Formats: sequence, C-alpha cells, structure tokens
Amino acid sequence: MSKLNTTFLTGLVTLVPIAATLYFLYWLAITTESLLGRAVRMVLPEQYYIPGTGVAVSLLLVFAVGLLMKSWLVRTIFSWWEGILYRIPLIKSIYGSIRDLLSFLSGTSETEAQQVVTVAMNNGLRVIGFITRDSLVDLPPEMGADDDIVVYIPLGYMIGGHTVLVPRSRVQTIDLPKEDAMRFVLTGGLAKPGNNSTGPH
Repeated sequence: MSKLNTTFLTGLVTLVPIAATLYFLYWLAITTESLLGRAVRMVLPEQYYIPGTGVAVSLLLVFAVGLLMKSWLVRTIFSWWEGILYRIPLIKSIYGSIRDLLSFLSGTSETEAQQVVTVAMNNGLRVIGFITRDSLVDLPPEMGADDDIVVYIPLGYMIGGHTVLVPRSRVQTIDLPKEDAMRFVLTGGLAKPGNNSTGPH
C-alpha cells in the first residue's frame, strides 16, 4: 500500500503543476485575446481576423514598449506621466505597489541588488529573506537606526510575508538566485536550489 501511495503521489506532484501552469497560460491567452482581439477586429476587416491575433499583438506590444523604454525621450515622458500617477492618492498606492513588486521579481529594479540573505533571530534560528532597501535615509528617523536595512521575509505555502527592519549585522548574504530562494521558501524547503523537481523519492 505504501508503494501505491508513493506512486500515486508522484503522479499527482508531476501532473498538478503542469495542469495548473497550462490552465494559467490558457486563462492568460483567453483574457488577452478577449481584450485585444476586440480592438484588432475594430481595425482589421472581419475576414482577415485570425483567432490568436490578439495574443500575438499583445506580445508585440510588450516587446515594442520594452524597446521604446530604451530611448531617453520615452523614459523621460514616461517618468513625467508616472509622476502624475504618484500624486493621485489611491492610484499611487495600487500602481506603486504593483510596479515595485514586478520590478523586484523581474530584477529590473535599480535599488540594491535584492540580495538573498538569512536573518539571525533572537532565538538562534535563521530565516531566508530578500533585501529590498539597503538604506533608511529617505524614511522617517523613527523607523530605524542608521545601520538598519529592510528585508522581506516570504512565508511558505502562501502568498504573503513580513517586511522587517533589522541591523545589518544580523544579515548574512547567500550566493543563491532569488528565484531559487523564493521557490525554496514557498515550498517549505522541499525544493532544491537549482533543481525544479520537488517530487517524492
């Protein structure tokens, strides 16, 4: 019975991530096609429209924006427009949070290198985190000491985490890509760094 359970769990662990990934990609493609496909049909005659054109247009649009952002003029215009968004009370919170999160995950943020670290706790334990701010000079002085840094500590098996301000002396860097570190934390330590397989052995 134990071998049967192990075999079943192996199949489950193998298939569920694949199915979930395919479903997410399917949902993303359907949503994109629904939004941009309608716009494409407004420009192209109906007989020239091919299902999937909306997805292709979205990919080209993202790539084109990436190319345009290499231009100093476009970056300047975008910064001006972004500055307006940051002046709108509710919009600046939503937009700023999403932008900062995507910049962190993509590694395009120009702040500190988002180094993977361990933080020493008072009870002798160490937790894995990610440096998100290496200085508090632009924050109110009541938030921390001069040598404090900001570390984000994700929680395993859930979306969420803690943002902590800790002395730099309590932080030790780890030579580990943040994608591997995040996977390690979110799987409760089951994932092996550099290895995408987490199935039972």
